[in-house]
Order: sequence, then structure tokens, then C-alpha cells
Amino acid sequence: MQAIQLENYGIDNLKLTEVPIPSIGENEVLVKTTAASLQYLDLLLTENTAGFNVPLPFIPVSEGVGVVESVGKNVTQWKKGDRVLIPFITRWEAGQITPYHNALRTGMQTSGTLAEFTIQPENTLVRTPENLTDEEAAALPVAGLTAWASLVTQANIKAGQTILVQGSGGVSLFALQIAKTFGLKVIATTGSKEKEQKLKNLGADEVINYKEIPEWSNEVKRLNNGIGVDVTLDVGGNETINQSILSVKEHGYVGLIGFMSGSQLTFNIVPLIMNYIRLQGYSVGNAQELKELVNAIEKNNLKPVIDSIYGIDQTQEAFLKLKSGKAFGKVVIKF
Repeated sequence: MQAIQLENYGIDNLKLTEVPIPSIGENEVLVKTTAASLQYLDLLLTENTAGFNVPLPFIPVSEGVGVVESVGKNVTQWKKGDRVLIPFITRWEAGQITPYHNALRTGMQTSGTLAEFTIQPENTLVRTPENLTDEEAAALPVAGLTAWASLVTQANIKAGQTILVQGSGGVSLFALQIAKTFGLKVIATTGSKEKEQKLKNLGADEVINYKEIPEWSNEVKRLNNGIGVDVTLDVGGNETINQSILSVKEHGYVGLIGFMSGSQLTFNIVPLIMNYIRLQGYSVGNAQELKELVNAIEKNNLKPVIDSIYGIDQTQEAFLKLKSGKAFGKVVIKF
């Protein structure tokens, strides 16, 4: 089968090659990949800049969708031709994460989605929403699910609250769309004048340019009647965490879901303590939560924001687009 295999670290080393089709187990499903979606994590793993040290050779990328090609003899939930979302944390069906669940992640401990076929467990596959193309649906298993689980399960968002979404990556744009569906006021940040209007078109009530206003927590409060927001998802890490903490109100929720500006955090603990702020690390979600997201997408006809679609032979170009920081929404690779 065709696959993008990393023989050495670096975008230049993402090569299209032929590898054996993996063998299927009794309780497993062989999925023919139709589209994969890129995460910032995929870039870090490919360039080996975050200390994960994934062993080589390796097939990268953690998010994708496909069609069932064949099933193991004990599989009852799926049949050939079913459209499915490929799980990131492949053992996590429901409930809280455990060491057992957390041991295997697609594109990290197991081969990623940039392969013509992948082997998946029966119980954590989730059906693809009927209203989405495969390219759109490829954005759900990691980016979409991270936003959904963080906001709905962890932050327990409610109509009438206010959320601050940061930037225009996949998780942040999903958070914006989900928040509007739930009836929240949305304040968004961006460093691009061009993206300001795009965020408003997507539903943002207010937009702050963080390059023009570096201390953007003050502007967040000004735009929210002098008080902090109920929820924000911090995607930047080191350079944004202090402003995130200062942007939320008493008992506010700060979801730590990214580290684009660095993973070693230094922040003032005083406002965290004095304002009873909840700082929560979170990484994606489980299959049950993904099913809930699928239902919400179908009922509200939500459409993931796709920046660009590349062919499998354009994988290097796709990674470079992601790395440029110019994408508005998801960068997708189509098989």
C-alpha cells in the first residue's frame, strides 16, 4: 500500500513509499483512508522539536477518516463500505482516561493516518456525519473532539456565557462554532488583519488583534462589560498563559490544550488563586464524546472550516502550509 513514511526527521523527509498492508485481528477493522487532517502536534513529531522522539521509520499524522475495507471475524458493528472516523486515543471508549487508554495514540505510539490502510479497534470507531464530506470530517477526531470535550464535558458551557477563543487553528474555530451553537457570546483573538473579518463571518461577536494589543486581557474585559469571560482555551502555552488567566472571571475555566509558543509555562499564580480559576489540561476525548459531537454536527449542520486540501503526493507542501501559520482552519490531505 502507499504511505508517507518518515525515514529521518524533517518535512523534507516525508516521502511517499510502498509498505505492506497491516494484518487484521479478530476484533479489528481494516480502514481504507480517504482523508487526513494535520495538527500542530504532527509538525512537532515530524521535526522532532518537542522531545517525543518517535522511533523511525514512522508513518505520521494523528487525525483522519476512511471507509471500512474488511472486518475481523468477531466484529459485528461495522461492515465493508461504512464511513468512519479514525480514533486518536484508540482504546478510549468512554469515561475518564486511564493509563491503559492513554498508552496508544494514532500517529504517536501507533502508525498514523498517512497510509492507504490502517488497522483500528472495533469499539472506538465512530460513524462519519452524513452531512460532511470526508475532507470536512477528517477534522473531527482530534481538533473537533478536543474543542467539544473541553467545552461541553469539562467546562460545562451554558447559554449566556462568554468564551474567548484564541487564533484561527482547527480547535479554536471548532470552539467558536460550538460556542455559538450553545448560545455563548464569543470574543476571538488573531494576529492577522485579514483573519479578523473571517472570524466575524464565522460568528465571533468581537475580535481582538493581539499584535496591536499585547495585553489583550484588558481588552477582553472592556468588551465584556468590565468582567472576565467564563471560558477560554489556551492554545499558545508559554506566551499566552498569563493573558489567558487574566482574561477569565472568578471561577473561570482555562483549558490548556496547546503549546505553540512553548510548553514550559511561567505564570503568576496570584490571580489564579485569588479568583478561584480552574486550570485544566486536556487532550482530545473519548469515542462516546465523539458520537455526541457527530450528532450535534448533523442536527445543527455545522461545517468544519477547511483552509486547503492537498493530494497525498503534496504532503510536504501541506506541512509547510501548516508551519507558515497562515492557514485559517484545517489543512487536509486527500487520498
